[in-house]
Amino acid sequence: MTQRPVLVVLYDGVQSLDVTGPVEVFAGAGWAVGDESAYPVSTASPGGRPVRTGSGLTLVPDTDLESAPVPHTLVVPGGADSVDSAPEVVGWLGERAADAERLMSVCTGSFLLAAAGLLDGHRATTHWAFCDDFARRHPKVDVDPEPIFVRDGRIATSAGVTSGIDLALALVEEDHGRAAALAVARHLVVFLRRPGNQAQFSALLAAQTARREPLRDLQRWVAEHPDGDLSVDALAARARLSPRHFARAFHAETGVTPGRYVERVRLEHARRLLEETPHGVEEVSRASGYGTPEAMRRAFVRSLGTPPAEYRRRFHAPLAR
Repeated sequence: MTQRPVLVVLYDGVQSLDVTGPVEVFAGAGWAVGDESAYPVSTASPGGRPVRTGSGLTLVPDTDLESAPVPHTLVVPGGADSVDSAPEVVGWLGERAADAERLMSVCTGSFLLAAAGLLDGHRATTHWAFCDDFARRHPKVDVDPEPIFVRDGRIATSAGVTSGIDLALALVEEDHGRAAALAVARHLVVFLRRPGNQAQFSALLAAQTARREPLRDLQRWVAEHPDGDLSVDALAARARLSPRHFARAFHAETGVTPGRYVERVRLEHARRLLEETPHGVEEVSRASGYGTPEAMRRAFVRSLGTPPAEYRRRFHAPLAR
């Protein structure tokens, strides 16, 4: 079986889960495919020195960066102030990373790749909280703040922390098939594969939480009743406000209009049903408040660029038996 050596870069302040999440996936994949040498994993740091993670754990690397062999897959985890605290890593990436067949960053590890000039002209993502800063620092990078991971040729970047697990599972599936990725996911007790274009946060988090309790309660109610009457008039009546006052207050406190919020909630609900249940498209459209499959199809094409049936074909996770 083909070996795909994995090298994980370590430095002081690194986020420990950015390191251990992908490592556990690749190590588990060796067991899943019946060959523990499928993904030989090693770690390296500047000078081979032990590093202290952002949470206080100490990690002891296998070797120093200068002595590390060129891997098949190079994993660059994130960490607080990663670029400013890891100039040696940036320099090494600029000299050696181009030799790896696959580059993978987790969370703010993308800042390190970008600082080394490896993301210029490429589409990439990072943790949602740092996307604006990322775009300002690196205008030559096409920054996409929405998905949990982005694949652009041999370069793969992921969003915050646990999305590194999702990306590593996607790479295992690419190398060894869905059954192997499913076996690893079951072992780690994680969802098999959140699709890369899944939003980094839900509709409830994408909008701010309203300050006033009646509007907060209404936000929760909308999420629990996507198939209800969610017109402005109906929501205003539930909030005991005039429609005009309600629309202004909702937008001021959440940052989105009531209509936009309802649209996000319904789309998220429909996506989840298509990914996780066997319900037909017509049943999903009713349960998500669209009324008809055609209305849901228009919403999917407008927001996701694909119709519901194709979305299900690509991202539906088979139910465990």
